[in-house]
Amino acid sequence: MNDTFFSRCLRRLGMACWWACGLASLAAWADAPPPPPPPSAPSRCPSLEDWQPSDLYGLWRAEFSPGAATPITLLLERHPELPGSVRGVMQRDGQRVWLSGDVDNGDFTLEESDNGRNISATWLGTVTEQRCGREIKGTWTSDKTPSTRQFVLRKLAD
Repeated sequence: MNDTFFSRCLRRLGMACWWACGLASLAAWADAPPPPPPPSAPSRCPSLEDWQPSDLYGLWRAEFSPGAATPITLLLERHPELPGSVRGVMQRDGQRVWLSGDVDNGDFTLEESDNGRNISATWLGTVTEQRCGREIKGTWTSDKTPSTRQFVLRKLAD
């Protein structure tokens, strides 16, 4: 009987301690100042002067007017030999085309080569600041034939 009485006393004492700790925690929480707001995410919209080659990395969709009925997807990555530049690739009419270019104060230049040695076309454009750099508009000029087209590049993914 003493063992049972002793066990009950320990249980009650344990419950009382549990409640006391819980109430103390609740009181401390109620009196504590609110936690600071989470830090805001930095703006991912650089000004044209702050544009870096890394802002060009990723997949882009090119649409031409007048011209190609099917948009072309470009992949631009870090240029391994030229810091401050990008290198990439695209497929046009089933043929691989190599790309190399850069951006300077929002001015975009891209050269393409269909044989990996000679320039076959040039892209000159401007980063659209209102679209947070996810759009570039300009003129594509073929070096092989006297043709010029307007282009719009839109960023698909990083």
